[in-house]
Amino acid sequence: MEFEERLSALAAKVQNQRDAIQTEEATKNAFVMPFISTILGYDIFNPLEVVPEFTADVGVKRGEKVDYAIMREGEVQMLIECKKSAEALRIEHASQLFRYFSVTNARIAVLTNGEIYNFYTDLDAPNKMDDRPFLVLDLNDIDETLLPELRKLSKENFDLESVISAAEELKYVGAIKREIASQFKEPDEAFVRLFTSSVYGGRFTQDVKTQFTQLVSKAAKQYLNEQVNDRLKTALGASYSAPLETSAQADAVTSETIAEADLDRDTEIETTLEELEGYQIVKAISCSEVKPERVVQRDSKSYFAVLLDDNNRKPIARLRFNGKKQKYLGLFDENKAETRHPIAGLETIYEHADAIRETVRRHVE
Repeated sequence: MEFEERLSALAAKVQNQRDAIQTEEATKNAFVMPFISTILGYDIFNPLEVVPEFTADVGVKRGEKVDYAIMREGEVQMLIECKKSAEALRIEHASQLFRYFSVTNARIAVLTNGEIYNFYTDLDAPNKMDDRPFLVLDLNDIDETLLPELRKLSKENFDLESVISAAEELKYVGAIKREIASQFKEPDEAFVRLFTSSVYGGRFTQDVKTQFTQLVSKAAKQYLNEQVNDRLKTALGASYSAPLETSAQADAVTSETIAEADLDRDTEIETTLEELEGYQIVKAISCSEVKPERVVQRDSKSYFAVLLDDNNRKPIARLRFNGKKQKYLGLFDENKAETRHPIAGLETIYEHADAIRETVRRHVE
């Protein structure tokens, strides 16, 4: 199983089991230990690789423990501190990581609740853990641009120097992307004031603030929608004309989803004619359940995704046509777990029409 597939499988497990996980210990057993084992590739039962309840006395603080220490060649390389699943992660939760970071050889510290993994290093000051993570992995919404760096922390591909050298850019680019997504979802006063001052010459009163908060949010959604449509027209050819959206349709696609998706796209991705033909088949099948403009494509290096409302939380199918020999059609069950079906040709997609329509109906409901 490939790295991306293992990560997707763990993400599906998190989604399926999160409601049953009520304690920190259950979070470790159900989510964190599988992450260390299947994603990072370390043997959780080998104390030469993974030390649970790692202890290193720090000044007057004696007997404190960090949940896991990842070892390589007898040296601590990563420290992992766990919190209960679904509990929001705060920097205050990392107090033990801060203390242990300065007295071990670890250059990577991880704070996690089993769903979100915040990776820290010491960019701001040597041997002092930064306040902000350089990499945030959210298993509920995986950013595929981060996977090459995450892979470098695995046992098989461990390359600490490469990770550290890329950490500063990752730290600030990631933080900016999250801030853009947040502002496009719910703009704050400073963001609204910035754009209002460029187009409106009057005083920034409370009434003006209220009016332009709505206008800035609406303009942001429309702009990003237009960027998505431009990409569609480029991919499908000049003859494609994207339908105009009503306000209700535009609101159905959240600005956060669009912002993150548009920023995450890799300009080196090559969309093939075969992928576009497959997309048109899936779209035609889906049109028995929804309007055609709601079925959108999004290409990546690993697969060609077909989504409802351009929302990566509403996958309809994945066309995995990048293999040299066998091609696969990825379909989703009610838990959004993907199953790959080998296909002999594009016409084979029609054999899965019922499953595609059922997936669309679940998203609509």
